Amino acid sequence: MDEYVFGANILENLTTGMYKDSKVSYREYIQNACDQIDKAVELGILPSIEDGEINIWLSEENRTISIEDNATGIPIADFEKTLANIADSSKKLGTDKGFRGIGRLCGLAYCKELVFTSTALEEDVISIMRCNAQKMRELLTRNVNGEKFTASEVLNEIYKFEYKKDKSIISKHGFKVELVDVNAENTDLLDFQQVKNYLSFTAPVPYKNTFPFRREIYNHAAEIGFNIDEYTIKLDGEYIFKKYSTHFTTSKGDDEIFDVEFKDFYDDNGNLTMWLWFGLSKFKAIISKDCEMRGMRLRKENIQIGNEDALQKLFHEDRGQHYFVGELFAVSKDLIPNSQRDYFNENSMRVWFECEIKRYFKDALTKVYYECSSANSSFKKIDDYNKKMVEHQEKCKKNDYIDSEHVLQTEQELKAAEEEARKAQANIDKLKKRSESSEAGAVLTRVISRIEKERKKEKKPIKNVDIPTIENVSTPFVSAKKRRTDKLSRCNKQERKLIGKIFNIIIKSTDEATAEYIIKNIEEEFK
Repeated sequence: MDEYVFGANILENLTTGMYKDSKVSYREYIQNACDQIDKAVELGILPSIEDGEINIWLSEENRTISIEDNATGIPIADFEKTLANIADSSKKLGTDKGFRGIGRLCGLAYCKELVFTSTALEEDVISIMRCNAQKMRELLTRNVNGEKFTASEVLNEIYKFEYKKDKSIISKHGFKVELVDVNAENTDLLDFQQVKNYLSFTAPVPYKNTFPFRREIYNHAAEIGFNIDEYTIKLDGEYIFKKYSTHFTTSKGDDEIFDVEFKDFYDDNGNLTMWLWFGLSKFKAIISKDCEMRGMRLRKENIQIGNEDALQKLFHEDRGQHYFVGELFAVSKDLIPNSQRDYFNENSMRVWFECEIKRYFKDALTKVYYECSSANSSFKKIDDYNKKMVEHQEKCKKNDYIDSEHVLQTEQELKAAEEEARKAQANIDKLKKRSESSEAGAVLTRVISRIEKERKKEKKPIKNVDIPTIENVSTPFVSAKKRRTDKLSRCNKQERKLIGKIFNIIIKSTDEATAEYIIKNIEEEFK
């Protein structure tokens, strides 16, 4: 054969069939813009990356999306070749963020017309390429139904090039992508908040300046010689930042990041292959699903790979991913994002990467949340005992016990709680003795120290009162005091005795809080 035929179906695979989430179109166009900003700095068109800018504009009313940059643009001589050819990119693997030359097609799946506009420095022509996305989908449907087309025939049908002279743009440079008449089923692409949330964790943007550990992350990256690529990206004029914060909710209440931990990975030749950071919290429980920043996120060139759960399969158990907030930066040029950019191509480096990360997740991170969970449980048992003891003291002081039987029941509960508290303290002491040389142990020591510091700070002093302690509470002492039913002045002795029996039945039949609520209501009736 003189020429091999690429059927029209390949265009469907590269557009509608390539991505699961329509919002990846933002990632693809931003990725291309970032590469051109880098090139503009290299060519001296822009003084620095900080001078580059990517602006995204949404119009729900007109159903249009515009993504524009102030980078190199494409010279007239290269415009058609660069944009019309498929998978023929001149970008370099290991240098550029994109390199396959197919990402620009993604917008064809989500609108009726895709428009590329370019201006290059010292050229007085605006170059425009229009792609009739609706017609492409119609031709693909006809192709499936038996009317065969080649990919080249379809592209020739949908491409249209225009060139407009304008001497006023001689000093301008940049590139713009427009999605015109966004499909009804892709309305989420026009939702400002959804797009902002997506970009906040996917795009290569700076950390929010309100995130107190951003400086530690930057300093660590500098120490290991890694540059975190960050670009100025705006959505409808609003700057986009990574939305990391210190507070979040878990299935067992609020928690917060009080510090960050780092881990660096090197190959046998001493080359940095990847590194990560994660937030230190009390690790109370799994982070709530509605927390946007949860998960250890995977990044390459500071662009997120896949979604927030791309690394979940490397944890010892699935839930492990959801105890953490953090990022893993892939550094090695041999860790190559696949065409969907949801993971890496399979090669020897990916195998090594997975082995190393699985080992670290199992030997360090899994132990961290297991042992921190054990420590939290132990501290809770101690708190429960202290709470019961305070309540016991208050009841003695206020003569709130029903009778000696009620006191004996409480005494038994206190002794059981005390035993649990002693075991809990022994467990905490054991956990604290873990070697600092252990990665999990070092983190655990910091977490326990934080918990103890907060407990000491929040502890409320108990007033000294002349009451018996758990060691010397006895029936004669309580019998000598007034009973709780003695407060019922409207009732005679026989009635109070009967009510006391009812109180005891209530106490035995339900939980303490409910029993106290019912008893107080009865007391209000008979005072």
